[in-house]
This record gives sequence, C-alpha cells and structure tokens, in this order.
Amino acid sequence: MGRRSDHSRDQLFDMALDAAEKIVENEGINALTARRVSKEIGYSVGTIYNLYDNLDDLIVHMNASVLDDLKQALLAVPQDNDVAERLKNMAAAYIGFTRTNLNLWNSLFDHRLPPGEDVPDWYRVKVEDLIRLIEHAIAPEFSSAHAVERQQSAWVLWSSLHGICSLANTEKLDIVATDNVWQLAEQLIVTYMAGIRTRHAAEGK
Repeated sequence: MGRRSDHSRDQLFDMALDAAEKIVENEGINALTARRVSKEIGYSVGTIYNLYDNLDDLIVHMNASVLDDLKQALLAVPQDNDVAERLKNMAAAYIGFTRTNLNLWNSLFDHRLPPGEDVPDWYRVKVEDLIRLIEHAIAPEFSSAHAVERQQSAWVLWSSLHGICSLANTEKLDIVATDNVWQLAEQLIVTYMAGIRTRHAAEGK
C-alpha cells in the first residue's frame, strides 16, 4: 500500500480509534489487530504505529472512549431525591449500557497490559470520575467527616454491580441465582443503603 496523506494526524488518530471500536463492537477484542484497523481506514500498518505506540496503546485509548460513553449514560439518568432511587436509576443505565455495548464493555476488563506496564494516569482519572458519580449520589447519607467511608461505599457498590453484570453477561448468573440481573442489582442497592442508614442512625451520624 502506497503512502497516503489525505488526512491530518488528528483525523487519522480518530479514524483508527473509530475503526478499532467497530471491530471490537462487532467481533470482540480478540479480533482486533493493527492490520485489521489499517485495512478499515485504508492506510498502512505503519501508519497505525505512527499514531499509537502499539496495539495496547490503541486499546487503552479505545477503552477510554468507552468509559467516556458510560459516564455520559450515567449522567443522563434521572436525579431522584431519594438516594436509593437515584442509585437504582444509575444501575439501570449501567446494566443497559453493558447489554447494548457488550463487547466494548468486556474489553474494559478483558484487556491486560504486558507485565510491568500500567495504564496511564489520565486513564485512571476517567475511572475515578465514574466512582465520583456514585459518591455524589450517596453523599446525602454521609457527613463531611466520613469522606473515606463514602468513597469506600462507592467502590463497594460499583464492584458489586460489576460482578452481577459480569456473571449475567457471561451467562453464568444461573449458577448463583435464579433472579434476573436487575432484581439482584435492586436488592444490592436497597439492602446496602438500608445497612448504611441503620448504622449511621445507631452511631448518631
């Protein structure tokens, strides 16, 4: 394939990212290769490696885009005044996102960087931003002096919901429960928040 210069570097960066997303969305993360992406955008494999350090770097940027989309889905949910109801709305949006974007959602957790490498700080910030959305939702249940507990609770809820969705999306949910994914998520939220309220009432918070 001859050298082309039809697009700017920024345009090529976005084109490669979009192509990678489409491949993963349709076929899963294992189908993604630099050669496949280059074929989709009509440029050489060398162009891909001029845009991204390697395939892992491309996947990290693709996953970051998925996190951005998930954040927007959570921001769009109704902001009910009741904390439990607000969390249910967020859980419904999260579950809906995983079902609609299953292969892309799986890539967030299936992709592993080589030993000794870690995701960049800017990627971690995107993950933390999602947790902060949950922290904001549950904030009315915590005093300002219990910021650490609030943060831990946000991580517990996020991790628990992720576990439920993972089992459901890999069709293993029937191994541990007969309830559907939404019923389990709702029970998680109601039970956890009731426990928080009971404990805080007993402690006079």
